[in-house]
Amino acid sequence: MKKIAGMALVAITSLAPAAFAADANYPNKSIRIIVPFPPGGIADVMSRVFGQKFTDAWNQPVVVENRTGAGGNIGAEVVAKSPPDGYTLVMGTIGTHAVNVSLFSKLPYDPVKDFAPVALVVEADGLLVLHPSVPVKTVKDLIALARARPGQLVYASAGNGTAGHLSGELFKTMSKTDLVHIPYKGNVPALTDVVGGQTSMLFATMPTAMPLARAGRLHALAVTGAQRNPAAPEVPAIAETLPGFEVTNWIGIFAPAGTSPEIVAKLNAEIMRIMKLPEVQARLVTEGAKSRVNTPAEFGTFQKTEMAKWGKLIREARIAVD
Repeated sequence: MKKIAGMALVAITSLAPAAFAADANYPNKSIRIIVPFPPGGIADVMSRVFGQKFTDAWNQPVVVENRTGAGGNIGAEVVAKSPPDGYTLVMGTIGTHAVNVSLFSKLPYDPVKDFAPVALVVEADGLLVLHPSVPVKTVKDLIALARARPGQLVYASAGNGTAGHLSGELFKTMSKTDLVHIPYKGNVPALTDVVGGQTSMLFATMPTAMPLARAGRLHALAVTGAQRNPAAPEVPAIAETLPGFEVTNWIGIFAPAGTSPEIVAKLNAEIMRIMKLPEVQARLVTEGAKSRVNTPAEFGTFQKTEMAKWGKLIREARIAVD
């Protein structure tokens, strides 16, 4: 038995240097970043920024793959069930990694146990936009119209569990109005229908909606952050009418659970370096977003705080999608 135990110990210790060497050589092949939503949204945009910068830094190809559906659950599940080797990552969102666990009766993954947090990337305010035909000029006007027409005003979102969906439900709760929610498969198709007049309003992402508002094709009514956004200081915050209203969309990179701390640390360091680049910072400012410097542990703590916060709202408002 002693001989067997000794042989086992030698085998284990002989594997450790090999594992460390593999981590030290990371990455030595193509990396795949899964985006759980269609092209055009901020998660997709930032994934492509990282894809190019990773390639520049490591001389390895990066494939950005959009795997949409079920409020982001399909794409997240792909990564949850991928090998924990650092070569498959997901651009997780407030929906996929904080909200859906409370919103859906059954989730095909555990947002905490099945993932290794790598880095919180950006936080972005939403923008409440209306089709120009909706006869309101202020948030106060919108509340009055919604109360006069209960169940008649329709708001679109990028999907169940997204920041836009949460914004709408929080707005309904705080304003005591009855709005009808229509989830789309991404921010861009939802925005397209609002521009076309098929739906009345949308809690959109600022990067995609603000140019259309400035072109007169949408009416930018308010931002969802606690205060006005520097990228559009002329647009009031919903909180100016409904004190305490705040919904900030966030996205961050996760790896499958079990990914080695060395790989996670290397990814985190490179992401933080990229986020500090002047061209990336400039792009974030114009899009109404801001970066967050954080460690994997800090990101994990933030994620759990967000899960508790939105879980409480979902339970109290009795929000369900299935």
